[in-house]
Amino acid sequence: MRLELETRRFYLGRDYSEALEASGALPVHLPLIPHIEYVEGVLSGLDGILLPGSDTDIDPAYYAEDPHQKLGRTIPEKDETDLMVLEVAENLGLPVLAICFGMQSLNVSRGGSLIQDIESQIVHSIKHEQGKPLERNSHFVDLTKGSHLSRNFSADDELTAKVNSHHHQAIRKTGKDLAVTAVARDGIIEAIEDIREKRYVIGVQWHPELSWKSDHLSAAIFNNFVKACALYGDRRKPVEHVHV
Repeated sequence: MRLELETRRFYLGRDYSEALEASGALPVHLPLIPHIEYVEGVLSGLDGILLPGSDTDIDPAYYAEDPHQKLGRTIPEKDETDLMVLEVAENLGLPVLAICFGMQSLNVSRGGSLIQDIESQIVHSIKHEQGKPLERNSHFVDLTKGSHLSRNFSADDELTAKVNSHHHQAIRKTGKDLAVTAVARDGIIEAIEDIREKRYVIGVQWHPELSWKSDHLSAAIFNNFVKACALYGDRRKPVEHVHV
């Protein structure tokens, strides 16, 4: 979830839960409680983790940088909980789908770094904060052949997709065991995947939860993630439903 500092409320946009439920999962919201006993206890009963986007930035101290002038606000509870969840998910071998801020958290958790502000730090960058309508696909990405994402295309298809875009930060250096599997035309990394066998960990910089109803690739991202969760649940113990 997210934390609204002004009201001290945990919250999360409806789109993530609706996309998961439509794909056959039972979504569970995790509040930002960065206590290891809590995180281990909750994750031990789940079949997968979705790390959603956020209206905040990760504290650059996590990748040994001082804050850039265009760094957005940071919320310690968000950073701490995301990174703790990723650590426990790694130990358990849980499937992970990381979206936008979630992908950046995933990368930082593996020792990677971020571009703190695309517009001011990347020459000739395209527009990555498209604004409304949020679900509109606004720029192209080129996918890597053989990646999980590319398997949603037929052999004769060009490995190119159009995606929505709502971020001012991006991955600079990829973290341990992560490979780049989609890139925007300006070189910005748009997707990463775990390179290890039998590990399902995918991060996308766009927001498939906004466009799954109308976009084949966005729908496939959720369907494939839920299938991976079901397989994990079958190995863990007999279950009737997939819990995410």
